Amino acid sequence: MNDSDKSRRDRKVRTGLVVSDKMTNTVTVQLERRFAHPLYQKQITTTKRVKAHDGQGAQVGDVVRIMETRPLSKTKRWRVIAIVRRAQ
Repeated sequence: MNDSDKSRRDRKVRTGLVVSDKMTNTVTVQLERRFAHPLYQKQITTTKRVKAHDGQGAQVGDVVRIMETRPLSKTKRWRVIAIVRRAQ
């Protein structure tokens, strides 16, 4: 195994919801993270929106799996690798 295989394996993979597909070849994906508050242990949900390159044809409402990649533009650092579930 060479170094390029190892670096590709270490890339972050996340699952999120497509909230916008108005751009060409780009979708906005909302990532949700749930964790317990350090002191009070109440569940907290934080959301983050990232832009991902879309070669799969994802639409608003789809749940997609995205992978970290090299910078493709000023704000785009992720790419869609699979559509997990289509919108109803």
